[in-house]
Amino acid sequence: MLGRTLREVSVALKQGQVTPTELCQRCLSLIKKTKFLNAYITVSEEVALKQAEEAEKRYKKGHSLGDLDGIPIAVKDNFSTSGIETTCASNMLKGYVPPYNATVVQKLLDQGALLMGKTNLDEFAMGSGSTDGIFGPVKNPWSYSKQYREKRKQNSHSENEDSNWLITGGSSGGSAAAVSAFTCFAALGSDTGGSTRNPAAHCGVVGLKPSYGLVSRHGLIPLVNSMDVPGILTRCVDDAATVLGILAGHDPKDSTTIQDPVKPFTLPSLTDVSKLCIGIPKVTFTKVLSQIQTETDLVEFESLLCHFY
Repeated sequence: MLGRTLREVSVALKQGQVTPTELCQRCLSLIKKTKFLNAYITVSEEVALKQAEEAEKRYKKGHSLGDLDGIPIAVKDNFSTSGIETTCASNMLKGYVPPYNATVVQKLLDQGALLMGKTNLDEFAMGSGSTDGIFGPVKNPWSYSKQYREKRKQNSHSENEDSNWLITGGSSGGSAAAVSAFTCFAALGSDTGGSTRNPAAHCGVVGLKPSYGLVSRHGLIPLVNSMDVPGILTRCVDDAATVLGILAGHDPKDSTTIQDPVKPFTLPSLTDVSKLCIGIPKVTFTKVLSQIQTETDLVEFESLLCHFY
């Protein structure tokens, strides 16, 4: 069940194949088993179980708040969460408990999502490895895969087994690790210069940085106000589109958000991927780009730029 998509789990919940409490308990169990990853700063077990209980009551009445009702999620610890400590992985904010939720957090809770906890990061999101927070580094779940263990046994010269772990990337490494380790179905990150996409690539999950202004920054403790964007981490693209559809839209508390109504995000059904063409850059030509004036120039440039498959 933990390996299914958001839509599949939502259907399973509606059909009674699993309950929100069962899902919550499975994720909490995995959080405890993978504690060594250091993905979470705070695990909000009591909050999540209470939210699961409320979701279960709604499902018994045949009422659902949305696609995320009863589904476990996690939030990077630089988003304000009402009643739950928000530290930014810094001693400066240790003990700080916000009186309100960030807009994106509130939107997820309004859909009935279960908040499993707050995830680890580089201090104040300034970093690219998730190694520089006061709570210690986040370890990549793939460090403990069978394939990697076998590989490092062949090449390792270290006597300390625990010294061979891989970084998660950052600064949203805790969120990426949490999703990759199946402790939640989706997680919030933040992205200023790659802090969602970078750890997603390291941990083998989907990382999306929405366009600036598409998603509210209200309640996101800033690194660079003019560049920060709440990010989305999931295990498949369709899940990322689902979460984006929930989060996107104007927020009166953030003047930089778009004013126009946002249409639901739907992905086209690609049944025949054999017809897709992928271009892989061979080398960058930044100086040549400015010299392209005709279509012929463009064709010649493309032949130099990529291998096409």
